[in-house]
Amino acid sequence: MLLSALSAVLSLAGSAAAALTYKGVDWSSVVVEEKAGVSYKNVNGAAQPIEHILRDSGVNTVRQRVWVNPSGGTYNLAYNINLAKRAKNAGLGVFVDFHFSDTWADPAHQAIPSGWPTAVEDLAWKLYNYTLDASNQFHDNGVQPTIVSIGNEITGGLLWPTGGTSSWYNIARLLHSASAGIKDSRLNPKPKIMIHLDNGWNWNTQNYWYTNVLKQGPLVSSDFDMMGVSFYPFYTASATLSSLKSSLNNMANKWGKELVVAETDWPSSCPNPAYAFPSDAKNIPFTAAGQSQWIKAVADVVASVPKGKGLFYWEPAWIHNANLGSSCANNCMFSNSGQALSSLSVFHNI
Repeated sequence: MLLSALSAVLSLAGSAAAALTYKGVDWSSVVVEEKAGVSYKNVNGAAQPIEHILRDSGVNTVRQRVWVNPSGGTYNLAYNINLAKRAKNAGLGVFVDFHFSDTWADPAHQAIPSGWPTAVEDLAWKLYNYTLDASNQFHDNGVQPTIVSIGNEITGGLLWPTGGTSSWYNIARLLHSASAGIKDSRLNPKPKIMIHLDNGWNWNTQNYWYTNVLKQGPLVSSDFDMMGVSFYPFYTASATLSSLKSSLNNMANKWGKELVVAETDWPSSCPNPAYAFPSDAKNIPFTAAGQSQWIKAVADVVASVPKGKGLFYWEPAWIHNANLGSSCANNCMFSNSGQALSSLSVFHNI
């Protein structure tokens, strides 16, 4: 009896230490770095495949951005299938992030891929066939993604100009088609389908966007399973942890979807930030230890929310682009020589 009680306590302790289902990083640029000569090393300095370093640090899922027809092929479907095979062989789940563009898709850029039609019904048909074919190619190569995002940070819409916010109907129509292609594919089991917006701390943004899109008709609740948000601390002091918690709670209560912080970062070096940091993060240092503190704090917020499921750190291994688009000098979790920082092991504790 005592042994069974002890076992139950240990089981509960284990589950408490692993509150999030998806503990991940975006590793899209790993092949770019390896081709540039980077050899990744674990925290002790031993060279290992990065997928093993990530796995042994507590990461269980990797996120990968997919571009349609990029110059040079980097981030295209073939690039991603090869990278996803490495993840699968290491026992990692794969989160496919479709950008639906030949280059970056984000709040300021959502360009239709070259050669794609612009009339909404033609574009919707093209998008359906694209997600259907891409999903089937992952399946046929032995990869069953666990999450697929239909667009990246699409707060301003997707596939501009057709899918811009001047026509919420078009956005809804395109997203429905993107989802249908995945659902009609050979993927088995089917992945969770995510819609991903930026500024996860801003409830007004999330509420305005989803309310407008879902009242159009074409996009229905069953078309997607997850709401993903980006949550960065270095673009505005408004991005507080408390605002994130409030926003995610409101999202959970209104729509009941699974919730994921699909992108976040914290600097190990930020001598000249362009913007003030959030007030409830000002005691977190710009160090590897600070990265661990930030990730734990964000993970605690996600885990406290109904259906809060996961956290993904954006591009921790892209050491030749260490500022990761911010005004902070370095947001990576690997040193300039490719050695894992102490912060990487934080994924064991979220």
